[in-house]
Amino acid sequence: MLNNKRHGKLAAVAVMAATALAITSCSSSEPAKTAADGGSAAPAEPVTITVHTFGGGENFGYDKAVETWNAAHPNIQVKYQNLTDRFEDVYLPQLLQRLQAGSGAADIIALDEGAMGLMKARPQFFTDLAEYGLDSRKADFPAAKWDNGINADNKLFAVGTDIGGMTMCYRKDLFEKAGLPTDREEVGKLWPDWNAFKAIGEKFKAANPGKTDPKFIDGPNTLYNVILSQEAPKNGNVAYFDKNNQLIIETNPAIKTSFDTVKSFSEAGLTAKLASFSPPWNAAIKKGAFATMGCPAWMLGVVSGAAGEDNKGKWDVAAVPGGAGNWGGSYLAVPKQSKHPKEAAEVLNYLTGKEGHIMAFQEAAAFPSSIPAQQDPAVADLKNPFFNDAPTGQIFGASVKDLLPVFLGEKHAQVKTAVEKVLEGMDQGSVKYDQAWTKFLEAGVKAAG
Repeated sequence: MLNNKRHGKLAAVAVMAATALAITSCSSSEPAKTAADGGSAAPAEPVTITVHTFGGGENFGYDKAVETWNAAHPNIQVKYQNLTDRFEDVYLPQLLQRLQAGSGAADIIALDEGAMGLMKARPQFFTDLAEYGLDSRKADFPAAKWDNGINADNKLFAVGTDIGGMTMCYRKDLFEKAGLPTDREEVGKLWPDWNAFKAIGEKFKAANPGKTDPKFIDGPNTLYNVILSQEAPKNGNVAYFDKNNQLIIETNPAIKTSFDTVKSFSEAGLTAKLASFSPPWNAAIKKGAFATMGCPAWMLGVVSGAAGEDNKGKWDVAAVPGGAGNWGGSYLAVPKQSKHPKEAAEVLNYLTGKEGHIMAFQEAAAFPSSIPAQQDPAVADLKNPFFNDAPTGQIFGASVKDLLPVFLGEKHAQVKTAVEKVLEGMDQGSVKYDQAWTKFLEAGVKAAG
């Protein structure tokens, strides 16, 4: 779910400091091997399994799933907590500290795809889920999703939750006021590419010339990530790092194209100058301060959660300029420090199973990476009432069908955090446009160490 949905901030340097710590092994006794299908013997005494996630709005969408599990499993009760809106600069550095300390992490932890390279390189922190039978689940997932959960020791340490896909969310009421089409099919045809999208943005701006009028798009970060999700597959399926984990931020055309496109929108005055997943960004969603934003599936839960029921039906979903893309998608893992790895593996198996994926999609629009869940009518035929009954099952099912995996290096998360701070500064005026690319590169190099 790369997600990321936020309250409060840590400085980007916290990420770099935390991830640069010398990582030490956390010892634990070897757990007994057992099946993770719920058929194993119940524990002698009731245990509590803690689950920690991140994300704004409806986040991972586990409320109903946890309620269902707890009702059926009195001896294994799940305590679910969503810790923060922000992944890269709050959740991740705190998690790294807990893993290094050998205590404080939940029995089950959520990981955004952007941190998987970092975590795969630290197998000492994680339980081998194959010891509890979860390696039998391989056929349930696309090969790339499954393989990303295999660590440097060739062990299964994480299993996939959602997958992003890509659409464009838009405010129907603001489009109508600006004299633009509102039907999702017609809206999608307005912008076959990003140049056409910018032209529509200029029309929207002309209809909303006032200083306090709504802007066309939210801010630089969301736009940048959407475009990068499309450009990276065109340029070797890599982003900030090549597949040897060498930094290629300056030479990868996907990065420069994404940066230049965002810069052009900012210079044209089409953004609301908002940093994604910040309190002002959440408030702007609620009050309708901008008309469009890129939306992987999980973002729909962010929007509906931030906008509230008063805005139900005002938002809709259309095709994204430039075709498909994939931003985000998450995983669940069991740290070795868990005192109940067998029971944690059982809960993880449930949450990442077909029914867990379906409930998460119904609750938070987190589109399943599970193939059986994708094919189930409960997903394929689902319409989202908040987004004007958009057929999100069909829309996101089509958007993820032919996705190619993009390699994300070990230090992807901290580089992403650092360069996006520069984008925010450029959009908000603290970084001059003619200096922004140089500062962007400098920030990326520094974050990569």
